[in-house]
Amino acid sequence: MNSATPPLIEFRNVSKFFGSVIALQEVSFSVEAGGVSCCLLGDNGAGKSTLIKTLAGVHKPSGGEILLEGEVVEFDSPRDALDAGIATVYQDLALVSLMSVTRNFFMGREPLRRVCGINIFDVRRASQIAREKMAEVGINIRDPNQAVGTMSGGERQCLAIARAIYFGAKVLILDEPTAALGVKQSGIVLKMVAQARARGIGVILITHNVHHAYPIGDKFAILNRGRQIYYKDKKDASREEVLSMMAGGREWRELEFELKEFDHADGAKAKKKTARQVAGHDGRGERI
Repeated sequence: MNSATPPLIEFRNVSKFFGSVIALQEVSFSVEAGGVSCCLLGDNGAGKSTLIKTLAGVHKPSGGEILLEGEVVEFDSPRDALDAGIATVYQDLALVSLMSVTRNFFMGREPLRRVCGINIFDVRRASQIAREKMAEVGINIRDPNQAVGTMSGGERQCLAIARAIYFGAKVLILDEPTAALGVKQSGIVLKMVAQARARGIGVILITHNVHHAYPIGDKFAILNRGRQIYYKDKKDASREEVLSMMAGGREWRELEFELKEFDHADGAKAKKKTARQVAGHDGRGERI
């Protein structure tokens, strides 16, 4: 990539406050075309939801700047962000289980045809496009009119991602796409992410699973209580280092030490009880 080319999306010291509550504080990261920035967020309250909604146009930042292809942007609504090419796939996928694959693929953006001067939904064309675009990502649907509820979790994730790509997403935000999926379905989604990256789309993958993030990620940003505590390129970050930061680092080592102390204490009590029994006493100190 040419170093003079600005990133697709860039956060510069972005903060968001709700009264006295600090939801985000001076968060900075960037995503280049064809790059994946994995924001690995810890416990509840890390800033995950606020970061997504700030980038998606739901919230306006209290401080800092958001740049899209080198230009400072301000989104007044999610529609503004979507029109600018920023698509978000939330955990609930925004899919209707009882509606067909075709209906979900074009929800709110249906292709129309005129019949007797009246615009109606062009079902045939929409079904053809939905089938083709799903096939491009490796999902061969039996019938585009089948209900989305009959698809697997991985297939539904791919549907939501394929829909965003079809409508011209430049930046794709994926909120915990593999959280409720098995190993095989997670693999399908991660392959889909790799395909999106190969098409030049910048991907922000938000996940708690380091083993999913590390193989696909180019950069790793970790938030804790709204503050950015880690941000490195993959070449400078080992899997173990990222995992340690995700697990809390010092806090996790302290927990391991406390658990070992409990084990030692339990072992000492067991040995003492055994010794008393050998000496001919019951557990209350009475002579047997």
